[in-house]
Amino acid sequence: MFTVGLYPNVYKKNLIKIAGGLINWFENRNYSVMLPKEVADSLNLSHLSADKNELVKKIDVAVTLGGDGTLLNVARQVAPYEVPILGINLGHVGFLTEIEISDLYTDLERFNQKDYSIDIRMMLEAEVVRNGEVLKSFLALNDVVVTKGPFARLIRLKTYANEDYIDTYHADGLIIATPTGSTAYSLSAGGPIINPDMDLLLLTPICPHTLRSRSIVVSKDDIIKVKLLAEHPEIMLTVDGQQGYELLPGDQIIVKKSSFSTRLIRIKKRSFYDVLRKKLSE
Repeated sequence: MFTVGLYPNVYKKNLIKIAGGLINWFENRNYSVMLPKEVADSLNLSHLSADKNELVKKIDVAVTLGGDGTLLNVARQVAPYEVPILGINLGHVGFLTEIEISDLYTDLERFNQKDYSIDIRMMLEAEVVRNGEVLKSFLALNDVVVTKGPFARLIRLKTYANEDYIDTYHADGLIIATPTGSTAYSLSAGGPIINPDMDLLLLTPICPHTLRSRSIVVSKDDIIKVKLLAEHPEIMLTVDGQQGYELLPGDQIIVKKSSFSTRLIRIKKRSFYDVLRKKLSE
């Protein structure tokens, strides 16, 4: 039996009604539906619950109910298991999600008939290194960001690609993004928009204290190393804007292309440029 992992954002409006309708739709077509335990319990659907670490091993597809943030969170969980994601948009912009509520059941019928394609998106792997020891590893679909804390002080970020020195950024931070992430924080910081079909890394400084610091596009095979030269604490590493890790002066952040990818189910025959034009005009 084909198993669907349903990942709702429990804070979205009308979530219970929409999730209930989805579950009925899938079960009426002989799909098995499972939810992460904490979500199932909060929706009074405990009979469909599974531990989230076990859930990713049992499902054939992940269906997200929310916005891009919900999908980003799920992408990091399911990528190591090559589980494709079908995103249903309950948010606003929705660059990553595929189905709008107005088209929900029409598009689901196309999914049921296997009338879809799989869009492969590159991901990033990041490590925090302190005194030569790897303290923490992260997986990201959009971006890895080194950013200053709440105080209005610049930080210095000595940046390398494959041990070749790029620059020392005096800035509020540095964004290392995938092409998928080029329309997220990097875009807000003045970075270029990149077609997600490309495999490359994008480095965008945040509010650099110089006129010459601009975004740099580097090879997908480059290994980026950022040395934190700030003298003050309260500097953070953030991953997809959702995970955070406190950094100390002298820490190094190593970022490279991950061996894992995000697989997005695409039902509508839309180009990236169609989506871009529509979403940025909303």
